[in-house]
Parts: sequence; structure tokens; C-alpha cells
Amino acid sequence: MQQIPIMILPEGSVRQQGKTAQQNNIDVAKQMAEMVKTTLGPKGMDKMLVDVHGDVAITNDGATILKELNVDNPMAKMMVEVARTQDQEVGDGTTSAVVIAGELLVQAEGMLKNKIHPTIIIKGYQEAARECMHKLDLMSVEFESGDEVLRDIAETSMTGKGSEEHKEQLAGLVVEALNKVSENGQFEGSDVKIESYTGGSISDSRIIQGVVLDRDISHPNMPRFMTKPKILLLDVGLEVKSMEMDAKIQISDPSQMQKFLDAESQMIMTQINQIISSGANVVISTHGIDETAQHFLAKQGIIGIRRAKREDLEYLSKATGGKIVTDLKIVGQTDTGSAELVEERMSGEKKMIFVEGCVNAQAVTLLIRGGTDHLLEEVKRAVNDAIGTVGSVIKTKRIVGGAGSVEMRLSKHIRKHSTSMSGKIQIAINAFADALESIPRCLAENAGLDVIEIIAQINASKKEWAGVDIENNCIMDAFEEGVVEPTQVKIQAISSATEVANMILRVDDVISTAGGGRKE
Repeated sequence: MQQIPIMILPEGSVRQQGKTAQQNNIDVAKQMAEMVKTTLGPKGMDKMLVDVHGDVAITNDGATILKELNVDNPMAKMMVEVARTQDQEVGDGTTSAVVIAGELLVQAEGMLKNKIHPTIIIKGYQEAARECMHKLDLMSVEFESGDEVLRDIAETSMTGKGSEEHKEQLAGLVVEALNKVSENGQFEGSDVKIESYTGGSISDSRIIQGVVLDRDISHPNMPRFMTKPKILLLDVGLEVKSMEMDAKIQISDPSQMQKFLDAESQMIMTQINQIISSGANVVISTHGIDETAQHFLAKQGIIGIRRAKREDLEYLSKATGGKIVTDLKIVGQTDTGSAELVEERMSGEKKMIFVEGCVNAQAVTLLIRGGTDHLLEEVKRAVNDAIGTVGSVIKTKRIVGGAGSVEMRLSKHIRKHSTSMSGKIQIAINAFADALESIPRCLAENAGLDVIEIIAQINASKKEWAGVDIENNCIMDAFEEGVVEPTQVKIQAISSATEVANMILRVDDVISTAGGGRKE
């Protein structure tokens, strides 16, 4: 008798199993790694990303590239997640994390072809990653204090990005900004607002002891600046609230219409009187300020700024000492903040609000200047990475050499450790060591150097932190040259890369039900 096929999946489902599924998953992850591989290091190349609206982004930041790709493949999304997590946790090392993950899968591909089971590969990778964490703890150098080291860390983070030519000045600004917002030696990168506008050059960038808002003053009759202002921060609008649901007002004659308008004006005037009683002469709101309120504020000589971002209000609260008010009925003089100056200034073709001279500011603005919007966006990303890495060092107090030196030291240690293991797991551990070497290899390759020669020189060197010297086409001691990175960046990159590689290797069955299902 002919066997009747049994359907357990929706019609139209696609299923890949076994080696086919594993190979396809590995191929996708490898492509993602190859995409960002050429951006690594001081001589890395940039990528131009054009979205569906024609907007262009030019960058070599791994997290930005992968985020803008808008991928649908689940394995590709996992690689994007590696970069996103790396960026959120430590602010830098996104490309390194993706490259290592890709190389781990390249090594795994060869082992799978040689009949080594994925479980053994995963076990070997886990053992190697644990040993890396242990070795990183031992080899890390303790950071005590000193702005010079912090500037070296910031410069290393910005090397190879759009800010390369001005990295020394920008690194100094990053450290200065973090010093201004530090409290008891603790840094919070989120207290540094990065703002930019076109015009001038990067060398014109500076720190504002306060906050810069990408907004303008809401009414032409309001003052354009205010010295020694009293600033009121509102998370509530100066407008008549709309009636809920489908409420209606019936007006039978013109006098009732006038009474209705007068009542609205009175409601607005009550709010304005509350502001006047607080002593505020600058009002910044996250909501709207309607035309009637603008008129009354202008008559009282009060500056009104509407639709500010909530995060900007939080920066202003830290910078000016003002409280964020959500109910005008209970506002008082103790709720206002202070500064030396609030002023509206032209920035190219747009206006911006400068709140400056906040004496005890717990938040500052790093104002980036530049010739084009594309350059500014890339410099902002570089500065943001530098803030993340410097903050990471302050928190963890541990640093290691850069330029591929730490990966080479870990690779040597892992190979030595593998000799204490037996069986096929030893092959997987050695493969992990090969994957770590992909970082100095990429650095050398992207700089046009002889990769084999550079790796051989590092292996033969007696220098403790021997790494790739991009400028002089040789090797160097990374620490002596001031090329240093936070230990946490390396810990996060290796652990994230290992986790995603192992997760991909565990998948041997991919079932896609997209487009399937019963049709009614």
C-alpha cells in the first residue's frame, strides 16, 4: 500500500535540516563579519549606507553599519545583536566582536567538515573563553589616575574614524567634559550631551558649561537672550486641554462664543500667573505653548521654548539645578534653575538655544563643529565611543594594550592551555586561538602590510605588548606608544562573540512558516 504523507507544518513552510542548515547559518554569519572586517583599525575603510529614502550615512562604526542594514535573516540579526550589546555595554569594540564571532564560525566550518561534532566544538570554545577571562584578569594593568592615560584611551578609540586628524583635541575635550561631571571620582557618560552643527571645522569644537538645545524661541516678540535667568522646566503644556472623547459644546448666540474664548484665555492667564509667581523668566516645556500663552509670556518679557526633548529637560535639570515640574498649580520659586546666560544663536541656517554658565553643572554639552552633516555624524559616533571607553576604565580600573597585542597574548596562552586537554576538544581550543589572531591580521591587512610577516614578528618579539604598528609598517609595544584599551571592552567582545558562535552552532534545524498557514 502507498504510504500517505503526514503534514505537521503549515502549507508553504520551509525546513532546512542537519548539515545544510548548519552551513547556511555559518555562511550568513560569515557574510556579516566580512561586511565590517575592512573597517577595523586606523586604516580601515568606510561604508556608505543609503536607505529607502535616499538618506546617506558614511561610517566605519560596526554597530552603525549593522544597525542600518535592516536585515531579516535570523542569524544575521544575531550578529547585529552582538554589535548592539557591545555598543551599549562598553561603547566600543563592536567591529572586533563581530569579526571574532565570524572567525570562530569559519574555524568551526572546517572542524565540521572533519567530522568533529558541534557539541565538542562548543565545549572547546567555552573552555577557551573561560581561560581568556582568567588570563585577561591576570594580564590587565591597574589604572590609578591621570588624564594622560585617559586621553590615550580616548585617542585609541577614535583612531581610524572621521575624527582622526583632530583626535588629540577631541580626546582632551572628552576627558575635560567627564572631569566636569564627575562626582567622587565616578564618571557618568550620560551626563555629557553631544550636540553638533555645521560651520567651521572640528578644531572649533568646545565644551559648553551647560546645555545646547536644537530649538528656537517660540515668539518673535520674546527677548532673544536673558542674563542671570531663572529657568522653569515644564513637563506639561501651556495650552488649553482638549476635551476627551466626543464631548461637544453648543453655542446659540455670539455672546456665548465670546464667553467661551474669554474662559480659555483666563485658563491660560492662570497658568502664566503661576509662572510669574515662581520668578521664572525662561520657560522650557516638553509640550506645546499655544499662541495665547506665547502672547502673554512675550508681554511679560519671558522667554518661552516649546517641544524640547524629555532627555534635554533632564540634562537641563542636572545643569541648572531646576526641578522638572509636572503640575503648574504647585510650582514655586525653589523649582527654578539658574545659569549665567540663555541665548538664541544662529547655527548655519537654523537656530539653537544656548544655556551657559551653569556653575555647579552636573551635565555639560560637548559642541561639535564641522563642515558637513555626514562628517559631524561620524565624529559624534567617534566621540560617543570615546566617552564610553573612558567611562569604562574609570569604573573598572583595568586596561590592556591595543593594536592587536592583547589578542596575540591570549592566543599564545590558549595554545599553551590546549596541551593540558586531550581529545578533539584540543582542536577546538586551538581553533579559538586562531580566531583571536584574526584581529591583528585584519589590522595589518587593512593597512596594506604583509600579514604573515607581521604575525611572525609579533610571535618572535620579546615585547610584552607587541602589536601592529600601522604607521611604521612594523611592530611596537602598544603600552609604550600609548595605544591602550579598557579590559572590559575585550572581555565583552570575546564573551559575546563566543556566545553567538555557540548559539549558531547549536542550530541544526531551521523551520520557516512565513507565508504558511491555513487559508480561509
